[in-house]
Amino acid sequence: MKTAKPLGQLEQEFLERYSIVAERNNLFDPSNYEKYNVKRGLRNSDGSGVVVGLTEIGEVHGYIIDEGEKTDAPGRLRYRGYDIKELVADFQNTKRNGFEETVFLLLFATLPNSDELEDFTSFLASLRKLPPGFVEDVILRFPSPDIMNQLARSVLFTYSFDPDPENYTIKNILRQSVELIARFPIYIAYSYQAKRHYYDKQSLSIHHPRTDLSTAANFLYMIRPDNQFTPLEAETLDLALVLHAEHGGGNNSTFAIRLVTSAGTDTYSAMGSAIGSLKGIKHGGANIRVMRMIDDIRANCPHWDQDGPLADYLEKIVRKQAFDEQGLIYGMGHAVYTLSDPRAQLLKAKAAELAKEKGLEKNFHLYQSIERLTPEVMLKVKGSSKAICANVDLYSGFVYEMLGLPRELYTPIFAMSRVAGWSAHRIEEIVSGGRIIRPAYKNVSERSDYRTLLERP
Repeated sequence: MKTAKPLGQLEQEFLERYSIVAERNNLFDPSNYEKYNVKRGLRNSDGSGVVVGLTEIGEVHGYIIDEGEKTDAPGRLRYRGYDIKELVADFQNTKRNGFEETVFLLLFATLPNSDELEDFTSFLASLRKLPPGFVEDVILRFPSPDIMNQLARSVLFTYSFDPDPENYTIKNILRQSVELIARFPIYIAYSYQAKRHYYDKQSLSIHHPRTDLSTAANFLYMIRPDNQFTPLEAETLDLALVLHAEHGGGNNSTFAIRLVTSAGTDTYSAMGSAIGSLKGIKHGGANIRVMRMIDDIRANCPHWDQDGPLADYLEKIVRKQAFDEQGLIYGMGHAVYTLSDPRAQLLKAKAAELAKEKGLEKNFHLYQSIERLTPEVMLKVKGSSKAICANVDLYSGFVYEMLGLPRELYTPIFAMSRVAGWSAHRIEEIVSGGRIIRPAYKNVSERSDYRTLLERP
């Protein structure tokens, strides 16, 4: 008879042994992807996405296919058919908030008039207050070191506070969606304050949301101990929210919510899946990797404000001799955009304004230099003349840093914005999708003859 082992020892021995078994037995020959013409990652051989659905919400354009050949083109992003640059130019010229108007457009596929915009903005603001006991029982009682994790739990807990969570009429789903759009900033702000208090040992500051502030201004008000912010700071965060609100149906988190929605689940479960996707380091955390790269350049590249030394260090990064040795210059290049990313162009212009206000022009020039020098470095190291442009992540992290936002808030802010697009896609999937999304996987395992327990070695 075997001697019983302590539970902790048994667990460790089991995991040590069978983690190796699990890894070995789940690895198969990658040549099978080509053999069976599998679109790995739902990508075509030229890097473009496999078309798996239709949408009228967002359009992401970065190249032209002409007679089977891919040709680079200036980047274009449209929300409900409207060019993002025209939308931004209008609300910036009139000094009004853009995010609330963008949410209305994404949800209802029409631009609001003045009265509609005022009513919708007031409606959103009125929904910011969380249900009684929610802050104490859900957020403060069970804080998390990761704010995205806490955001997902807050959304799932909201199901229990909803008087009609399983009603799948569009009217009810719209109600749930607008409530979540209004409350994401509150969930995030309170989750951050809880994390800051319980894990960072700082004072706990819980500020009640205000109904007279925009989404962006209200968020800055809630996370800052003194509640203070400048008009330019609020304008900058508002722009970032507009630019991150939607990016077509093929991005991982939006596809996740359409996938789960097609199964007929509730709004909170669907939103939880999208948050889980965005939390992934390959999706929502890209701007944090940019900031870590910038930290590394400042620490290890003397005279980073000069082209020569900076280009030499970027070359080391591409050659996997510096930073994280992955060979990537983060913030440069995009799966769709080739010549330009319109989001990066718009945010870059606003970043220049904020850098001037903060006295951080030298730091801003570093980002500009990386954008300018990277194509030259890629040509030298890899011999590639492929078009490579700055993407929005190159400048978004810098903007958040200038706003004094801690890095653990960068991805939650992304979610705070993208929930608008997720909501629009969920509604569209219900109305126009109609079938559960069920792609196929080819089984490539060998057949095995069954052996009874006594026959096994």
